[in-house]
Amino acid sequence: MAGIHIGVTVPQIKRSWQESLTASREFEAMGFDSLWVCDHLYGPQSPSIPILEAWSLLSALAASTDRVELGTLVTPTGMRNPAHLGKVIATVDNIAGGRIIPGFGAGWMDREHTDFGMAFPAPLDRLRQMDETLALLRAMWDPEADDASFDGEFVHADHVVCLPKPLRRPPILIGGTGEKVTLRLAARHADIWNNSAVAQAELPRKIEVLRGHLADIGRDPAEVRISQQCLVIIGADEHAAEAAIASAEKVFGGHLGDPRGALAIAGSPERVIEQINRHVELGCDMFMMEFFGRDTRGPARLFAETVLPHLDR
Repeated sequence: MAGIHIGVTVPQIKRSWQESLTASREFEAMGFDSLWVCDHLYGPQSPSIPILEAWSLLSALAASTDRVELGTLVTPTGMRNPAHLGKVIATVDNIAGGRIIPGFGAGWMDREHTDFGMAFPAPLDRLRQMDETLALLRAMWDPEADDASFDGEFVHADHVVCLPKPLRRPPILIGGTGEKVTLRLAARHADIWNNSAVAQAELPRKIEVLRGHLADIGRDPAEVRISQQCLVIIGADEHAAEAAIASAEKVFGGHLGDPRGALAIAGSPERVIEQINRHVELGCDMFMMEFFGRDTRGPARLFAETVLPHLDR
């Protein structure tokens, strides 16, 4: 197993392309392992909130960076034609030189589906749709397959050809916390399972459930890496961090988890290191970090200078 992996989210909502590009290049230079974008066609909660489309943005970042891996948290599998999505991801992976980590979920915003002409079925149907989509994508990306066909309840493809293939088999990330279905799908399909920020405090329980599903199908738990989406609040000392934590409570109101929770990654650099290591002890060694601040480059730089050198990477 590789060492601790630290990813960082790209400024994307109410941001210009130039802001996204500048921050991404700086994050790569700081030494972060990956860059992540959210995949929404509308800003969360409102069509009037500007947001850059995820796979277009990743394509541009793939051509503008050299080392970092690039992924989505997460792509709703029913928001686009699934065969077209597979072709898009393969193309972006070629542009990136084999650095793409496609993240998938069932989706939750109805209008970003229906306004763009896609169905938005009931939750359990969306999960079955995700299961079928991932099966098709694996077939499309198979280097030994000339074409791929699938005739499911939600996904249909007739001898679709995907050339060029991705440069590596894209590691599939599944995000979501539903214990009965989503985590079972993660056990079946995922190379990486991501726990959402709002469920960070429940991480020990979710890991236990995931490992149970893996045991049920006879899959080695080491084959699925556990990752955590997380708000990170860092200050030069505890006093500086406390002011930022209080501000984050007002801004997010729990949307990205409790910044004072038992597993919250918030405080001085020493406290942040301690909390990251607590996650590692539980079995989670990959992080997708949302740094708190209007310009997230400041706290990211503090993290890179004071935390990254002390992690087992």
